[in-house]
Amino acid sequence: MGRMSHNSFGHLFRVTTFGESHGPAIGCVVDGCPPGLQIEEASIQADLDRRRPGTSAFVTQRRESDTARILSGVFEGRTTGTPIAVLIENTDARSKDYAEIADCYRPGHADYTYDAKYGLRDHRGGGRASARETASRVAAGAIARLVLGPAIVIRGALIAMGGDRIDDAAWDWAQTEVNSFFCPDAAAAQRWAAKLEATRKAGSSVGGIVAVSAEGVPAGWGAPIYGKLDAEIAAALMSINAVKGVEIGAGFAAADLSGEDNADEMRAGPDGPIFLSNQAGGVLGGISTGQSIIARLAVKPTSSILTARRTITRDGRDTEIRTKGRHDPCVAIRAVPVAEAMLACVLADAKLRHRAQIG
Repeated sequence: MGRMSHNSFGHLFRVTTFGESHGPAIGCVVDGCPPGLQIEEASIQADLDRRRPGTSAFVTQRRESDTARILSGVFEGRTTGTPIAVLIENTDARSKDYAEIADCYRPGHADYTYDAKYGLRDHRGGGRASARETASRVAAGAIARLVLGPAIVIRGALIAMGGDRIDDAAWDWAQTEVNSFFCPDAAAAQRWAAKLEATRKAGSSVGGIVAVSAEGVPAGWGAPIYGKLDAEIAAALMSINAVKGVEIGAGFAAADLSGEDNADEMRAGPDGPIFLSNQAGGVLGGISTGQSIIARLAVKPTSSILTARRTITRDGRDTEIRTKGRHDPCVAIRAVPVAEAMLACVLADAKLRHRAQIG
């Protein structure tokens, strides 16, 4: 199947997103969703509300309701098997915030590379390169969760911010639902609140690390060599704005382990093997093991900061730039529900492809 559009991903569960940061709307078309699944706009809305801007003092204050409208592919509350189109209108775009940067390239942004590729760019909020686009992915992820069913639980958490990592021993998933950071460690969330408030007041930004997991995935999903499940997960997570690193299971730390410590030992269980550890992150040879699938992604600091930075203009003059507008002091926070959505989309595709090949 051709993948040349660059705005679509997936094989049997295929997602195309459209729209720009300051255009009239953004959205997605999900093709290949099986018929008969119960769906309503509220089930998509719940996920969108988790990444919505303006929800706390620690994210961009752009006010978007992110109201999802299903335009097709659903009849009497059930999927029909035809393409599902979801529309999310932009209601609080302030293009005037970006007038000064129309002819300047913001360091760390895609301004220069879009211009180098296309010969023109939408300077309003970064256009298609904006993290605004990720709302479309979250809508698609909500549909993917329906394909996967309730037995597969996908969760994400922010485990480090600005170099301050959580205490793994204090991990409590319930905490991710009650603080502003999707943080599983209550003490870390308190530290981060103070740190991020100071960062925001200084007009600066920090990065973070997101962990995402899927429990309940059966053994056998994914394909060897060029269709590896972990490769597709890594590509999907790396496609999220501002992500500069992805690891599966032990990830880079595996390079420091001995062979004895890295290989997950097995014992016979009532329903197949019981693994004694999960350094592999739930994938061996590109195929799921039945263990929890675990990935982590490194998110760079938001490039939009108030500090003056050296740059050039479109016509090649040296200048300085300060990025005004409303931005996330730590974009990694809102990357959590996006990472969950991308993992859900990859797994929904893997489920349908496995069923198609194996039956």
